[in-house]
Amino acid sequence: MRENLALSSWRDGDQTIGGWLSIGNAYAAESMSSLGFDYLCIDLQHGMLSYDDLKYMLPAISNYSTIPFVRVAWNEPAEIMKSLDAGALGVIVPMVNNREEASRAVSACRYPPEGGRSFGPIRAAMYGGRGYTREANSQIACIAMVETAKALENLDEIASTPGLDAIYIGPSDLGYALGLGPMAMDQDLHKQTVEHILKTCRNHSIAAGIHTGSLSQTQFHLNQGFNFVTLGTDSAFMMRTAGAELASARASLESVEK
Repeated sequence: MRENLALSSWRDGDQTIGGWLSIGNAYAAESMSSLGFDYLCIDLQHGMLSYDDLKYMLPAISNYSTIPFVRVAWNEPAEIMKSLDAGALGVIVPMVNNREEASRAVSACRYPPEGGRSFGPIRAAMYGGRGYTREANSQIACIAMVETAKALENLDEIASTPGLDAIYIGPSDLGYALGLGPMAMDQDLHKQTVEHILKTCRNHSIAAGIHTGSLSQTQFHLNQGFNFVTLGTDSAFMMRTAGAELASARASLESVEK
C-alpha cells in the first residue's frame, strides 16, 4: 500500500508542514499540492465545499507526494468512512471531548477486528494501491481535535485512547474553551495550555499538531516541537498576497499621479 509519509514521519519523531484547503476547487487543490506541502487537509467543517468536491480535490492532490487528509464536519462514522473511501489517508475529527468519542473516531477509521469501518474502499484502493485492505489500518491517520473545556478536562484519557495517532489543536476554539475568545494565541493561559497539550501527547507517545495562520506562528510551534503544523489556508494565502500587491500597486499609482 502507498505509505502515509506524514504519519511515518510522526512515528519517527520528525516534523511536517501542511496546508489547509477551504476552497472547493480541484485546481486550487492541485496548485497547493504542487508546492510540496507534506500534507493538505480538505476542510469539510468550515470550508466552502462539500463531499462532492472531495471527488475532484482528492485526485488532484494525488498527482504529487502530498498526503491528503480530510477534516470531517463532525464525529460521524458514516462521514469518516466516506472520506476514507474517497481516498483520504487520514481524518481530523473536531470537538472530541472524551475517550468514548475518541474511540468512536478510531473505530470508524479501522477495519475489523480493530474497528468497525465498513468495507468499500471505492477510490481508496486505487489510490492506496496493492495491499490496501491488509495495510489500511496501519496507514490511516486518526486525529482528534482538542478544543473544548471538556476535552481539556479529559486530555489524558483522550491522548491514551488505543489507536489514536495524534491530537490537533484548533487555537480559536481553544481560546473559547479557556474563556479568552478566538484571538487569544498571545495570552499566557493559551500558551500554557498549548504547551500542556504538547507535553501530554509526548507522554502518551502520539503526535501533536496545531493550526496556524502565519509563518511566524508556524516557526514558533515547530521550534516548540510539534510534529505537524499547518502553515495556512488557501483562501488566506490568496487574500493576503492579493491584498498586499494591490496595496502596493495603488501606492505606485498614487506616486505616478503626483
